[in-house]
Amino acid sequence: MPRLPYKPDDDAGPEEVVAPIRARRGGTLLNLDRQLLYSPPLAIGWNALMGAVRTGLGLPAALREIAICTVATLNRAAYEFHHHAPLLRAAGATEAQVDALRDVDRALATPELFDRAERATIRLALEMTRSVEVAEPTFAAARSALGDDRHLVELIGTIASYNMVSRVIVALGIEPE
Repeated sequence: MPRLPYKPDDDAGPEEVVAPIRARRGGTLLNLDRQLLYSPPLAIGWNALMGAVRTGLGLPAALREIAICTVATLNRAAYEFHHHAPLLRAAGATEAQVDALRDVDRALATPELFDRAERATIRLALEMTRSVEVAEPTFAAARSALGDDRHLVELIGTIASYNMVSRVIVALGIEPE
């Protein structure tokens, strides 16, 4: 149950704030948007940041979605997993991989399901989410597996961004549509 009522479509906020969010979402508002719109400045900044993270980076989509699903599981953000598991499948993940990410420790204990870069992504997301600090071997493994410092920085930014997303989702009790 959401802790605040969802803003209705016809009264979500100022059109100059709502229109770019609708455009990024393909014309609709998600429950997350309906909560963020309680603060138009936050909604504007959020839309810009998350638009860049979701569609403006060179990080491979599969790694992005593995990172997001890992964060969602660790932070118990069912809404986030609900929205990103289909994107992970669309990026080429198998159903076994998606299912394994519902238990991050199990995913890491099943190395045959994930390639080197995918395992490095899961481990990096795990450490960033659980303890914030990243062990040097984890960082080195991610850097080596990605082979591109730009992708590494983008992966770190994605993990950090979706930790923000999941914390808002959980704190507000946002439910899947």
